[in-house]
Amino acid sequence: MNQEQVKQAGLGKTGAALGYPFGPEPAVLFVEGKMFALLGGYQGKPSVSLKTDPDTAWIVRDKYPEAVFPGYHLNKRHWNSVVLDGSVPEEELLDMLEESYRLVVAKLPKAVRERLRAQEGA
Repeated sequence: MNQEQVKQAGLGKTGAALGYPFGPEPAVLFVEGKMFALLGGYQGKPSVSLKTDPDTAWIVRDKYPEAVFPGYHLNKRHWNSVVLDGSVPEEELLDMLEESYRLVVAKLPKAVRERLRAQEGA
């Protein structure tokens, strides 16, 4: 997957929005004002940083040591950065994007979560 495909997949999530809080680059995907994906670069290669469960973050890091690493410029315990060079299969990357979105939504106020759930079902 490339950054545009990741961006479009992220924007397909309920309540997702695109923003540029750090200037013209990088693009950031938000849900209710909370970041769930940062589309940037790492060592000259396009990448995406995604929120992850700190207890299982190491699994994909071990599985793809050349492509997945602790969040670049982010909390290394709660974020993974993924180089978008094709070494992480699309399905796994989409699962990581979904996990990131769900982890962020889970921390939103109950009323907001319920509103998002209602919008998903509509």
